[in-house]
Amino acid sequence: MATRTELFTVAESMPGLRLDTFLREQFPETSRGTLQRLIEEGHARINGKIVKLTHSPRAGEVIEIHWPEAKVAEAQPEKIPLDILFEDKTLLVLNKASGIVVHPAAGHEGGTLVNALLHHCDGSLSGIGGVARPGIVHRLDKETSGCLVVAKNDETHLALSAQFAAREVKKIYNALVCGEPARKTGEIHAAIARHATERKRMAVCDDGDGRTAHTSYKVAERLYAATLMEAQIHTGRTHQVRVHFQFLGHPIVGDETYGAKQNKKLKDLTGYAAPRVLLHARELTFTHPRRQKEMHFEAPMPEDMLAALKLLRMKA
Repeated sequence: MATRTELFTVAESMPGLRLDTFLREQFPETSRGTLQRLIEEGHARINGKIVKLTHSPRAGEVIEIHWPEAKVAEAQPEKIPLDILFEDKTLLVLNKASGIVVHPAAGHEGGTLVNALLHHCDGSLSGIGGVARPGIVHRLDKETSGCLVVAKNDETHLALSAQFAAREVKKIYNALVCGEPARKTGEIHAAIARHATERKRMAVCDDGDGRTAHTSYKVAERLYAATLMEAQIHTGRTHQVRVHFQFLGHPIVGDETYGAKQNKKLKDLTGYAAPRVLLHARELTFTHPRRQKEMHFEAPMPEDMLAALKLLRMKA
């Protein structure tokens, strides 16, 4: 795969923002670690000069990023079944099953979605995500099911990433939450940051250090001691739906990380214990980069969520 260079001009000064953080917002599909390495190795320059990670972008500066040639993927192809909603030569949309990790990481070197994609696509995936994340434009948590788009080439990857960054992709989730929210509809504007002491968790942050996060929600169906919600995320922060519903006071059913106390109460009231975090990425809408046509996809609700609804309806 050929190397690629991108140039763009900073529109507004960012005195309180580090260069690596600024670039993470421009290229959300690329990990912070990858961007930091690019800066440290001189592949990301300001006005042609090598700068430090702590440099704050200023209006008028020209940022030049040289993306090194993608290495051969270290992940190995594995024959793992995929539920494909759509596929053409440039991308595919999947209904991701709950329980499968999206890309290899410590403790999950195999059996991931990337392993399955390498087998299905015979290695034909975009290289922008690096050796561990070929084709991965966005991700879903291990336990979250539903719609996921994958890029087969760099051009498609960049175009889709730009849509995600510009908040032009519509993402709608179904979530079964504990309790009964008082309001039928609402908006949650609450910044999210890494938890101060538990690094695997995220938390609502009101001290100015968090990243802006916005979720719209509405009640889809009221059940016994629980509620089926529809949520649209306007930003794509880690664990956003889970953290925002916890912030609302109604964590997701099965979410022991963000709602252990409320889930225990639900179990005591109903006898129901969820097998996982009951969150499903139901709908995904974006513009096809090559066809320039709006594409809309919907993944049917999985059996475990349907079973939970049936049980909690009976008790209502």
